[in-house]
Amino acid sequence: MGKSTHFFGQPVYGQLIKSLDRDKIIEMSRKNNSERYVKSFDGYTHLLTMLFAVIMRFDSLREIEAAMTAEVRKLHHIGIGKVPKRSTLSDANARRSEKFFEDVYRDLYARNKDILSSDSRGNACEEWMKRLRIIDSTTISLFSSAIFKGVGRHPKTGKKKGGIKVHSVIHANEGVPCDVQFTSAATNDSFMLAPNYYQHGEILAMDRAYINYEKFEELTERDVVYVTKMKKSLNYEILADCMDMNAEGKMEYREQVVVFRKGKISHIARIITYVDIKKGKQPKLISLLTNDFDMSLETIVDIYRRRWQIESLFKQIKQNFPLRYFYGESANAIKIQIWVTLIANLLLSLLQSSLERKWSFSGLATMVRIVLMYYLNLQAFLNQPDADLKIMLEQASEAPQYDKEQV
Repeated sequence: MGKSTHFFGQPVYGQLIKSLDRDKIIEMSRKNNSERYVKSFDGYTHLLTMLFAVIMRFDSLREIEAAMTAEVRKLHHIGIGKVPKRSTLSDANARRSEKFFEDVYRDLYARNKDILSSDSRGNACEEWMKRLRIIDSTTISLFSSAIFKGVGRHPKTGKKKGGIKVHSVIHANEGVPCDVQFTSAATNDSFMLAPNYYQHGEILAMDRAYINYEKFEELTERDVVYVTKMKKSLNYEILADCMDMNAEGKMEYREQVVVFRKGKISHIARIITYVDIKKGKQPKLISLLTNDFDMSLETIVDIYRRRWQIESLFKQIKQNFPLRYFYGESANAIKIQIWVTLIANLLLSLLQSSLERKWSFSGLATMVRIVLMYYLNLQAFLNQPDADLKIMLEQASEAPQYDKEQV
């Protein structure tokens, strides 16, 4: 890369992690009692090693050690002076608390959330978007119920599949998790719906797995709006019912005011039914449940459709980082790898938001992985990559020259 127009004195990896403060991170590790009996493999080095592994999408400890050995001189420039052995990394993943990596993620998010906000990038959005939080969970399969309680049963063997459920909350105008909790795959999602966690005026969009009348009533009392999908099995009493028709005499919306009763709880809500039309598919009726009686029918539907953001986030993380193979078999090691994956996702999201050139997340993650240990000016290269890409392709296509007498 000596001909590069964007040559830089530090590898791309060093520029990607520039927002990580070594002293602060080691202090976090000490607070979690993770620096006791540690000679050289401190919390910061452990974090950088794991980040290197997940960004490069390595599947095993052997791959990590081999790749880091090959890049040892470049890694020295970012603070890793010695390549950890497989056994050292394995022991650290089992012993160093995953809470340390959680603290790193939460601190990094707190310091950069304003940068991630769509408002900071000059993108106009509806006023309700700024108040919208989206809740959902995704299950990462482990194929063993010995670590986390299994869920479901295999149709042929009858065995339960082990897994860890990652419960996440995102702000709709940020796109990365602002809160994350881990449970076994068998845990019901509704435990994340803690009314005292949400503030006056906020809006929650969620799937029907979160329906809980008691919590819905508490949210209403706290002036927190929720929008979710109806379950067909719900029992309720209709208090009011009206229908909006189009010019052709077909239903566009149906609006009902209903009351749900369970024990001492009486929860009044609004059901909005609309026709969902998707290209190439048959139209179908979708019913939404909300405690809001002021916003328009169209706005309620738009709020629920925003749920795609968290589904896209889960897909983005699973497609671009290694979560099919884990670098340890303990619950602690698995949680560490997920937290580091979230940190990597956050770092790349921050990079994506800072660029003038538009990159898809997958395209950006692939490009960063390819040039991670090159000495390139990362910002300049990603904003105008064509010149350097041409040089790299030319160098790769050059055939080695041989002396005919030596062949």
